Amino acid sequence: MQPVTFDAASRTWLLRTPATSYVLRLDAGDVPVHLHWGPVLTLEQAAALPSGTRQSSSFDGTGALDELVTEAGARFHTPSLQIVFPGGVRGVDWRFKAHESDGGHLVLRFGDAHEPLELELHYRVHDDSDVIERWTRLVCRVPVTLLRCDSAAWSVPMRDGYRLSHVTGDWSAEHGLHRTELAAGETTLTSRRGLTSHAANPWVMLDAGDATERHGEVWSGALAWSGSWRITVTRDAAGRAGWTGGFGHEGLSWRLEPGEEWVTPVFAGLYSAHGHGGASRTWHDYVSRHVLPEPGELRPVVYNAWEAVGFDVGEANQKELAALAAQVGAELFVMDDAWFGGRTSDRAGLGDWWPNPDRFPGGLAPLIDEVHRHGMRFGLWVEPEMVNPDSDLYRAHPDWVLHQPGRPRTELRHQLVLDLSRPEVAYWAQEWLNRLVSEHEIDFLKWDCNRAFTEVADDRAWIGHVRAVYAILDRLRADHPHLRVEACAGGGGRTDLGILARTDQVWTSDNTDAFDRIAIQHGFSQLYPARVMAAWVTDSPNPLTRRRTPLAFRFHVAMAGALGIGGDLLRWSPEELDQAAALVAVHKDIRPVVQLGVQHRLPYGMQYAHEDRVVVLAWRGPVRHGTPEPRLRLEGLDPLGRYTDEDSGVLHHGAVLMSAGLPLDLPADDYASALVRLRREA
Repeated sequence: MQPVTFDAASRTWLLRTPATSYVLRLDAGDVPVHLHWGPVLTLEQAAALPSGTRQSSSFDGTGALDELVTEAGARFHTPSLQIVFPGGVRGVDWRFKAHESDGGHLVLRFGDAHEPLELELHYRVHDDSDVIERWTRLVCRVPVTLLRCDSAAWSVPMRDGYRLSHVTGDWSAEHGLHRTELAAGETTLTSRRGLTSHAANPWVMLDAGDATERHGEVWSGALAWSGSWRITVTRDAAGRAGWTGGFGHEGLSWRLEPGEEWVTPVFAGLYSAHGHGGASRTWHDYVSRHVLPEPGELRPVVYNAWEAVGFDVGEANQKELAALAAQVGAELFVMDDAWFGGRTSDRAGLGDWWPNPDRFPGGLAPLIDEVHRHGMRFGLWVEPEMVNPDSDLYRAHPDWVLHQPGRPRTELRHQLVLDLSRPEVAYWAQEWLNRLVSEHEIDFLKWDCNRAFTEVADDRAWIGHVRAVYAILDRLRADHPHLRVEACAGGGGRTDLGILARTDQVWTSDNTDAFDRIAIQHGFSQLYPARVMAAWVTDSPNPLTRRRTPLAFRFHVAMAGALGIGGDLLRWSPEELDQAAALVAVHKDIRPVVQLGVQHRLPYGMQYAHEDRVVVLAWRGPVRHGTPEPRLRLEGLDPLGRYTDEDSGVLHHGAVLMSAGLPLDLPADDYASALVRLRREA
């Protein structure tokens, strides 16, 4: 299979993935237009596709589906590229220059008929994934103003109707899945916060309204960016649909000096003929193969001390908790906030990154040695992008924060945002992080970011700050190959393909209530794989919701991702500690299946398959009298296969498990759960 082929006569390019084709063509005016995204075509078939342009009146646009929508001519869709040349001229009068392909990477080079503009459209496909990566690069030899520069515009085939899938939420209620009819006109999903956001996530899915978990065509896109972003989904009067998206939110502008290069982040797209479940599994596989820095590693069982002690951190209580964490089977001990500077609450100390001398008179070494003595790795919480006004750093450098001269500096959580787009601030952050990891045996950082951006005086900072975070993480990992990182922003406020290219997992939500987490994790799983989803077992009643749930239920929900424990182990009974140790041992047994396997979402739980093993995690919430006993129809098994329950020895047939379902035998209690381990017989 050739990943990229070209028909010179029709000026048509065909991109091939293992199960899909993507086709674009240059029209008579050199504009790149979209023709096909779906099942496999040959180059001959691709060249025979009609262009599909039409105008029914003088009020209509060109009718073309542009690969990057500009403001030139009769184009009235949401613009992907808004560029203002000297004299106020807008839009691009496309002139094709050349194309080149190297393996699966296609570059189309264009200029403008009147301005010294270089514009490149990049496409990349992989031989082991149906995901297509796209991005844009431009350079102009005169000063220009960019009002918008999206990574790509995506178009889907004509259908009688369309349904939009996306997630919305809030702090501690992230990743709430919505599937609704796509409204006529423009639907904009965005973040204006400088972060990916709790309120939305930069991915979309479209289907014809008939897709299920198992069946139906689904088109989707995901932006690899960790700052402000915008995706606009369009359904026009002619019945066509698609979306455009990229970094930055509306209202920003960037001046490009002559010769300055501007490159957008990747906006990846996927066509799947196997429903929402099939789309999710392809995204999971893509993230594992082409995004994560260490995809083959199993995530360690984390113990994090935050919910146990809060800001009352000290060497003595951390050592006590470390002993109990090791007892229940934790592999990584993470000390959270308040270990540094004058940090005894959220009002002071951010920016002063040295061990608090009162709480750690001998520095961090005695605690780290104790953690290692228990056979665990050691991790620390950090928040490199933030500063408290009550800190030595701020008193020395009050100009280092995002601010507008003469205007108030908005404090959120009693802190301000350091402007990492400034080289001297980024250098400071790089240096202290490198020194911290170099001078201590630190294996893991929880990188947090606990507020949105305000008072940004230079629009470039919205982009430059995020790129600086990326650069710091890239350098830190290159200098310390053993270091692993968890991304966090007050929970799931920074979850995206951009940050996952530099971290190993994300903190999914500050809400650790197991029942609430079922919905949060369901939405998370639409795009992101289990191995990157940090999930904790905490106390009952839950500190946030006050809900009481059994310990096994809390573990079974958290085992669906990268298991962590965050409860106050000092208050757990001996029976609870023993039960936790047993459940952690079970998790370690099933961990390769959950974190490396193929995931199927089930009505009451999750199924994972890896090599010859299948794991089912099932749960339910409050039970009404008369509720029938659930049976879960499993997915993706060999119909002729025989599967033995590893715990009970009961033999099941694959066809029966997929038709009649797996009997769960759950107790008639609220918040009941089950874990089933199956092994296929040779």
